Amino acid sequence: MFQTFDSTADPSRGPVRLERLRRAMAMKGLDGFIVPRADAHQGEYVADCDARLAWLTGFTGSAGFCIALKNDAGIFIDGRYRTQVRAQADMTAFTPVHWPDTLPGPWLKDTLKGQAAKVGFDPWLHTKGEIETIEKALEGTKVTLIPTDNLVDHIWTDRPSAPNGKIIEQPIEFAGMSSAAKRSELADGLLADGQKSCVITLSDSIAWMLNIRGDDLPRIPVVQGFAVLNEDASVAFFTTEGRVVETAFDTDVVLHPVKNFAAHLKTLDGPVRLDKATAPLAVSHILSEAGVQIDWADDPAVLPKAQKNPTELKGAREAHLRDAAAMVEFLTWYEAADKSALTEIDLVVALEEKRRASNALLDISFETIAGAGPNGAIMHYRVTKDTNRTLSPGDLVVLDSGGQYRDGTTDITRTLRVGEVGDEEKRCFTRVLQGMIALSRVYFPQGRTGRDLDPIARYPLFAAHQDFNHGTGHGVGAYLSVHEGSARINHLSDIALLPGMILSNEPGYYREGAFGIRLENLVAVETATCPAGGDADREMLSFETLTFVPVDTSLVVPEMLSGEERAWLNAYHATCVEKLASRLSDAASNWLTTSCAPI
Repeated sequence: MFQTFDSTADPSRGPVRLERLRRAMAMKGLDGFIVPRADAHQGEYVADCDARLAWLTGFTGSAGFCIALKNDAGIFIDGRYRTQVRAQADMTAFTPVHWPDTLPGPWLKDTLKGQAAKVGFDPWLHTKGEIETIEKALEGTKVTLIPTDNLVDHIWTDRPSAPNGKIIEQPIEFAGMSSAAKRSELADGLLADGQKSCVITLSDSIAWMLNIRGDDLPRIPVVQGFAVLNEDASVAFFTTEGRVVETAFDTDVVLHPVKNFAAHLKTLDGPVRLDKATAPLAVSHILSEAGVQIDWADDPAVLPKAQKNPTELKGAREAHLRDAAAMVEFLTWYEAADKSALTEIDLVVALEEKRRASNALLDISFETIAGAGPNGAIMHYRVTKDTNRTLSPGDLVVLDSGGQYRDGTTDITRTLRVGEVGDEEKRCFTRVLQGMIALSRVYFPQGRTGRDLDPIARYPLFAAHQDFNHGTGHGVGAYLSVHEGSARINHLSDIALLPGMILSNEPGYYREGAFGIRLENLVAVETATCPAGGDADREMLSFETLTFVPVDTSLVVPEMLSGEERAWLNAYHATCVEKLASRLSDAASNWLTTSCAPI
């Protein structure tokens, strides 16, 4: 099994560790210390050695941070984790703070109420943009942010070692473009902007640029390190020493020990491009102290990485059909199973077995979410042996999962039923389905962002005075991160959607203590065909659906659907049968045909 079910959260340890941190703060002359979820590479997932937030608090969510003060300790969590944090952290020691509703600067200002205070932070774990935002909010106060070494590392006596996995090649048959060609295009951009080099710190940007993959992080096939791309398209790549290298880098890519990274920065000629949103603040400090000019600009690999080339899109389509066949085999098994004997863990194990049967699964793309009944209302629920729930009649089960394949990364959510469910649950399910259908059918002008599209998926819920506390969609990589920047579909996204971007379409609804609902397909942005009567000179985009797994129509209230919504769902199900039937066992093929009957 790729997934394990051991509990990694222990609320009882938090208060003791918090007191040790406070003693370390006092020894440093600090009144507070910020403990982020992030590592030096600012990715969503962190290695065990960088899981400082989880070690201190017990909270294991994929986003958030803690600000520990002498008498307060706030855990900042977004809407996905408001239920989870209360289960994982000791609420007598830590206080949940709803973020980004409440930002760290205003929270510090309000909590400290005019006191003079020094709050420490590790400049390798925070970006310039992040620190500047906090400092701006603290203007006019007596609170000062102080860069310092990491206090958690001082007290974490059994901290794991840094990852040191293999470096493997992502062949051009899957990458679609050589590393040399990618580096050349990026270097042309540097030259056009008058920049001599660029420091790249995002692990998936480096993996994409160098056509490499690795296993430094759970579920995300990257190699951690720092890269300096020069104007001549050469790259200095700084990573852990002693790695096994199973790819043939050309002579313009040179590996260096990560311990030499800071010294190398001091030798650069400016201007050096640096991303304010992703590069550690420590990098800019080193460059500035060495007198190197900095040009603040986006990581140049982020947008090209997000816009999948034709080879990557072809691979994504195949990976999704392979994954869909595994999902249908699982759903066939589930429909026939004695559900009174099944637990959440049983579902996770069975689904992974179906994916493994393809002999192409390299890993799951994240820890499978299998939340039954009230656990389904915990948006990023991770089942453990301690929380494992036996399915009960009337339960809804949120099953969110995905696979890592050499040709693509998948992510799909379906909501399952256990016997008959209530009418209210069916009405909520139908609204979520209507939101997914609306986003699947949308046409939009070039230049529009995810912020523009987000309300489309929410409107059916809005009309019922309901909503969900997560984004509608996130970017997805090509055998890379299942949560890829920078394109998203949410109310904050200001990145224009471009052809080739792969995104999730996943509205949901959650009633704490009762049930959860989520439906998710992946879609690719494509150039839309102009219909008869349309403005031929207006450039429009639409979505190509990549995921083909039936939706449980027994949970749908048919009279709530419009004629167009019903037609879309019936056509979608017909396409599922067309694309998958030849890939399935006889039993699964029969189940698929029955499940996809028109409504």
